[in-house]
Amino acid sequence: MSRKKILGSHMKRLLSGVSDHGGKHLSEVEMDLVQTGRLLEEAVDRLTQSFMAIHQAVDAQQHSVDRLLAGLPLSPEETTRLGDMAGEIGEHVNAAITSMQFQDMTSQLIDRTLKRVTGLQAFLGTIGAHGDGIAAESGSEEVVDLLGKVSMALAIQSLELKSALRKSVNQQHLDSGDVELF
Repeated sequence: MSRKKILGSHMKRLLSGVSDHGGKHLSEVEMDLVQTGRLLEEAVDRLTQSFMAIHQAVDAQQHSVDRLLAGLPLSPEETTRLGDMAGEIGEHVNAAITSMQFQDMTSQLIDRTLKRVTGLQAFLGTIGAHGDGIAAESGSEEVVDLLGKVSMALAIQSLELKSALRKSVNQQHLDSGDVELF
């Protein structure tokens, strides 16, 4: 194989690898950001529902307290309902707190996304650093040798990044409305 063909083959492999690597990581970043957006939207919806339910329960409780302050008697049903409202409010507060636990999952997604961006940045930095070592007057053997070193460095970086990203963040919506990581 001629030097030009070897050089062309190495360049093609390098550029294809950079494109594939960058494209994969950017796709994963996009998926992580979409998942983060969904988690945030779901959490805000749940928080809104919980706070509205708390408001309604407190409003109903206040109505009963106003009747008592006015010296009006409460019916046995109203008395029972007034006693039950404290537990109901507690349940709504617990639901709101559970909804705020999305922060843990979004933090993991954001951390993973940042690792991908940092890994891609390092990947491109490696190419730039090795590219600086190619002089305009370099012969094809020097370029082929340098491209081989770049390819090896990039393969190692890619494996290291994959290893760091093995832990994935998955969400499962349970009947109780809790979100669980595994």
